[in-house]
Amino acid sequence: MDIYLPIAEVSVNWPLLVILGAVVGFVSGLFGIGGGFLMAPILVFFGIPPTVAVASQASHVVASSTSGVIRYSGQGAVDYRIGGVMAAGGATGALLGVELFRYLRLLGQADLVVAISYLLFLGVIGTLMLRESLTEIIRRRRGITAPRKERRRPLWLYGLPLRMKFPRSGLYISAIPPFGLGVFAGVLSAIMGVGGGFVLVPAMLYVLRMRAGVVVGTSLFQIIITTAVTTVLQAGRNQTVDIVLATILLLGGVVGAQAGARFSGRFRGEELRALLGLIVLLVGLQMGLGLFVEPSDVFLFAPGVSD
Repeated sequence: MDIYLPIAEVSVNWPLLVILGAVVGFVSGLFGIGGGFLMAPILVFFGIPPTVAVASQASHVVASSTSGVIRYSGQGAVDYRIGGVMAAGGATGALLGVELFRYLRLLGQADLVVAISYLLFLGVIGTLMLRESLTEIIRRRRGITAPRKERRRPLWLYGLPLRMKFPRSGLYISAIPPFGLGVFAGVLSAIMGVGGGFVLVPAMLYVLRMRAGVVVGTSLFQIIITTAVTTVLQAGRNQTVDIVLATILLLGGVVGAQAGARFSGRFRGEELRALLGLIVLLVGLQMGLGLFVEPSDVFLFAPGVSD
């Protein structure tokens, strides 16, 4: 049951892609991330060019994130005010990132930059998340009380201008840091095809010191706007969005995200972070290995492109 993708110029098994969309959507809803960091490498290993994979799967990120936000919004776990500030920064970053992406394509270096970005960002972040989470799990199982950490917010958050109140997050800080985080996420969205949740969630917790209960939903809300802008810009400026591929991924993403959001409350926070850290690290390493070997050599089982 294959279907031809006109922009990617390959044939793929569409039911399998629907299932993959659902699985990645589940991960998105479970962890409060866009899921793009996982979907893009999978598409690359299916034989889809990295530039097309990055641009086309952004719509899947939008769909799965929207589904997750609906779920979290019903629980009052979305701070739309600070999310809007971050989304404004995300749209700005997406504009800059798409132009950078276009320039890299003209140089013929876009695929290389995508792979290296995955290796560096996911490798470092995955390692840090996994280390911290495993440390907490080991302490809990041994009955060791973790040292009390100061939860003071950095003083520079209060020294910057344009201070705003974000009651749902329990913050009264400058709008510049959340806007800056949004810009960074927007650039990542354009270059890597990700929503940036794997960066934003830790930053919102440990830098902005937002209330933990609203971090996931707010992250997903920001991701919706940022990736939607990225998709439109990529389609208009770079013509790398394969609408057939994007539609197939959408079908499974919405359902998967709802299921993931339901299951998120059944795990401890450190267990979720450890699992996410492991996934992030493995994906980064797989993309890095792809710089040196063929996908069929990276995986024990690597789906091939249909003839």
